[in-house]
Amino acid sequence: MLLGGQIIIAQLIALALVLLIAMTVHEFAHNYVGYRMGDMTPKIEGRLTLNPMVHIYWPGWLMWLVIGFGILGSAPISEYRMRDRRWGYFWAVLAGPLSNLGLAAFAAILYRLNLWRFDFAGPREIIPTFNVFMTLFFQFNLLLFIFNLIPVFPLDGWHILRKLLPPKEAAFIEQYERQVFAGFLIVIFLGFFIPQLNIIGWIINPPLQFFSRLLLGF
Repeated sequence: MLLGGQIIIAQLIALALVLLIAMTVHEFAHNYVGYRMGDMTPKIEGRLTLNPMVHIYWPGWLMWLVIGFGILGSAPISEYRMRDRRWGYFWAVLAGPLSNLGLAAFAAILYRLNLWRFDFAGPREIIPTFNVFMTLFFQFNLLLFIFNLIPVFPLDGWHILRKLLPPKEAAFIEQYERQVFAGFLIVIFLGFFIPQLNIIGWIINPPLQFFSRLLLGF
C-alpha cells in the first residue's frame, strides 16, 4: 500500500492478514461444498480445514500484495467426481465468492453495531489498528466477491457461467478459454500500466459501491 510513494507498513500488514483470511475461507468453501457434492478429493488431501497453509498459493498471494492481482489459493475440486456434474460443480464454485460476501456482511454487521469505523493508516504507522484492519477486511472481501464473479477464464465467474448455460452453449465457450484468458491478462496489465484504461475497475466499481451501500446502510 502506497501513499505519495511511501510504503504504508501498517496497511500492508493488515492487507496481508486480510488476504490470508479471505483466501482461506474462500478455498475452504469450494472444498467443503465440493465434498458435499460427492468429490472426495478435498477430504483425501486434507483440504476440509481452515488452516491457511493448506490452501495458500504463495506466489499469487505475494502478487496480490504487490500489484493487486494474483491467484491466492487453490481447491482440487472437479465436476467429474461429483454426483451432479452441472449443479454440484455450480454450487461448489459459487460457494467461494459467496463466502467472501458473507465475511463482508459480517464486517458490515459489526460496523452497524458501531464496533469499528473506516480508517486508513498513516505513513508512519507500523502496527495496524482494529479500525484499519476492519476497513480492509470489509473492502477486500467485497472486492474478492465481485472480482471472482467476472465471467472470464479462469475466474469462478467463468465456471459459474458454463454451468448456467445449456450444454451446447457451454461447450462452445469452452473452446475459447485460452483466448479469453489471454485477453483478460492484457486487460489487467493495461490497467496496471495505463490507469486510464483500467477496464476491470470500470466493471467492479459500480457493483462494489452498490453492495457497500447495501451492507452498510448508507
